[in-house]
Amino acid sequence: MSPTVDQMREAQRALETPLFSGLPGDIEVSFEFFPPKTEKMGETLWHAVETLKPLGPRFASVTYGAGGSTRERTHQQVVRIQNEAGIPAAAHLTCVEATREEVDEVARHYWEEGIRHIVALRGDPPDGSGNYTPHPGGYANAVELITGLKKIADFEISVAAYPEVHPDSPDAQADIANLKAKFDAGATRAITQFFFDPQCFFRFRDEAARAGIEGEIVPGIMPVLSFAAVQRMSGLCGTAIPSWMEGLFEGLDDRPEARQLVSATIAAELCRRLYAGGVRQFHFYTLNRAELSYAICHMLGLRPKA
Repeated sequence: MSPTVDQMREAQRALETPLFSGLPGDIEVSFEFFPPKTEKMGETLWHAVETLKPLGPRFASVTYGAGGSTRERTHQQVVRIQNEAGIPAAAHLTCVEATREEVDEVARHYWEEGIRHIVALRGDPPDGSGNYTPHPGGYANAVELITGLKKIADFEISVAAYPEVHPDSPDAQADIANLKAKFDAGATRAITQFFFDPQCFFRFRDEAARAGIEGEIVPGIMPVLSFAAVQRMSGLCGTAIPSWMEGLFEGLDDRPEARQLVSATIAAELCRRLYAGGVRQFHFYTLNRAELSYAICHMLGLRPKA
């Protein structure tokens, strides 16, 4: 897809205007949290939810541990976010180490609790290593999971997308074909794995369009807290780390506040370039830290809703 005249004009304005000045705030955002392991972490999570709520997110999602290890905590937080914070909540659900009946039971329970949005994922092996092996009586992959969920109820369904190719995919074409199969099965939108090169996202978006994918593809933004964290997470999902990034974090191991400023700057610049390319929906992997995501939304012109 070639850039539209409006996108080219916006890109020129991004070059000519200081930083993020004058952005109208015409974006939509969503936020991802992980279920807390301790009471203290629970307080941190809820502070993050309350901080980001005034921005009027489309939804907030809560992750699901490998093998269902956080099933109860995920459920508690999803229901609390929707009922107490009043934010439409989405529950992550995976195929790992569970029968179809077990997964279906969890999905029905969510529907009965008023949760209408599922983030449907194949999931990773519980030990974080080795090849994925479907449960003998379970859903084999995300496409089967989506099909099963749609038989239970008319869920809104978000799925994962990989601009730099899923580690288990043979190539980019197979990855795009799998994404199209997810949409054909009933997915509402795709949220990408985090990335650091805006052109990577634009290429992926264009390839998806050429493949006939018409649903939303939302960039997933990760405001990382340290270069070590970047390396660790990127190694697990195949995200390329720009050569310049290590230098920006160098010497800041013992300066967490400075690292946060660097992190916010990197993520905000990525979002600004995505915005210049026509992106108006963003999904933030918050790591249960509100301020970084809030600051980036603020720089993109988003203000608390009245």
